[in-house]
Amino acid sequence: MTENPAAVPVEAASVTDRGLSEKRPQNEDSMLSDPERRIFAVADGVGGAQAGEVASQTAIEVLGEAFRHRDPGEDIEDLMEIAIQRANDSIYRLSREQAQFAMMATTIVALHLDGLRATIGHVGDSRLYRLTPDGHLRRETEDHSLVEEEVRAGRMTPEQAANHPGRNVISRALGAEESVEVDMKTVEVENGSVFLLCSDGITRHIPDPELSTIIRHATSLEAACEQMKRTCYERGAEDNLTAVLVRVGGAVNFPDDDDEVVTLVREREALQSAPTLPEHPSPTLHRPFDKAGAAAGSVAAAARAEGNAHAGKSSGAQKRASNSGGVLRGIGVLILVLGAVALAFYVGMMFDRKGMTKRLASAAATPSPAATPTATATEDPAQRFDRLKSAVDRSPTSEAIRMTAESNNQPLNSDDPEFLYLYGRAMLLTDRQQEAASAFDRAIQKINENMTPRNGELKIDAGVARVAAQLRGGDVAAARAAANELGEVIRSQQGEANSNADSASNSNANAQPSPGVSP
Repeated sequence: MTENPAAVPVEAASVTDRGLSEKRPQNEDSMLSDPERRIFAVADGVGGAQAGEVASQTAIEVLGEAFRHRDPGEDIEDLMEIAIQRANDSIYRLSREQAQFAMMATTIVALHLDGLRATIGHVGDSRLYRLTPDGHLRRETEDHSLVEEEVRAGRMTPEQAANHPGRNVISRALGAEESVEVDMKTVEVENGSVFLLCSDGITRHIPDPELSTIIRHATSLEAACEQMKRTCYERGAEDNLTAVLVRVGGAVNFPDDDDEVVTLVREREALQSAPTLPEHPSPTLHRPFDKAGAAAGSVAAAARAEGNAHAGKSSGAQKRASNSGGVLRGIGVLILVLGAVALAFYVGMMFDRKGMTKRLASAAATPSPAATPTATATEDPAQRFDRLKSAVDRSPTSEAIRMTAESNNQPLNSDDPEFLYLYGRAMLLTDRQQEAASAFDRAIQKINENMTPRNGELKIDAGVARVAAQLRGGDVAAARAAANELGEVIRSQQGEANSNADSASNSNANAQPSPGVSP
């Protein structure tokens, strides 16, 4: 800072509106505009009308309270980050304690001005722009959304992201998880700089160059806010919209349009040559698979291995009969321990999820290398499924929100067994056991309608997970019935393995050369 902070004038204007969509009858956006304390923020709530409004308002109130009671000399960046973390904790606990607030979350973007020093914090896809006195518009935040993550990884261009149907699905939000990573930065600015904090209800209708034009040509900050609202209404106003404009120092005369340069702070020019993705929501926009939940796969693998071992040792019907008692006894023991295995499955998911979070947090400082054109093109369905399962284990609430939005708020009506399994897994990890069991039930139902080797493996995983959900939910009778059903599934798969092995053995025997005939 080059001067007394209090000597630098700050003026602000704002607008917030529910928009025109009947799907959002209430305004779930909240905002903070406090020129006296020089703290400003915008929050965009999700999770339903009341829940979204509660989440965004909670974030704003916690942040505002922190700056109202700020001690002189306190580090601004630390204060802002701690306040946002506290807001996350409050929203998360409230969503766990009251059913009507379950799954609620919110974005937040915040700005504090200390003279000509700007401190910025954000989580989610609400944005902060800075218009410099020479007419450059800089985006100071990077969206925490699925498509923006693909852009940063080099798998999608900015133009594709702007028009992608899943562009508003956020990957990070306050209240979605027990802890959250807050992006923080502090920058020195110039007299006459104008900041725009806004929800995606603004940016989905007004591209960055047009935002710059509106701010530079408006006669006042209030007029600019009204123009943004009017433009959104002219284009459908499909979402709640909120904007806060803040000018530090006196007004300046911005250069003409010919001198304007719009700059997105990405520093990734190579994105223009990035490979393309299909223009439809994809469940594969996430992280590599780790070993979370491997207990379920171990049960299936052990069952199949036992069946194969018995089949491999069987050289005829007599020996197969002698082994059948051992197989059935093994299945009986397996049924008895399925409850313990199911709980181990759940505990394993939780343990590996925590480990994954730590690993990803430590790796976050290293930019992801751009994917090669063949990385997505050659990815098989199993790899895609594993990547999405990794995302669920890392952020079950966020993924549940994404899957709910992707299915038009009816995830249990899906016909895709993998989708249903992953949704159930997210519910299991967020302690919504009844809904988890329902999702696993439907996944198994859909698998039965289209049984394939891959679906057969998923059926065992879903069966173990269903037992875990029922045990966690206290429904012991249902868990016992599910365990018995799973035992039948494993027995059936073992029988098929034995039959296939016998067929192969007979084929080999028939193919042996006759005595005395040289091969």
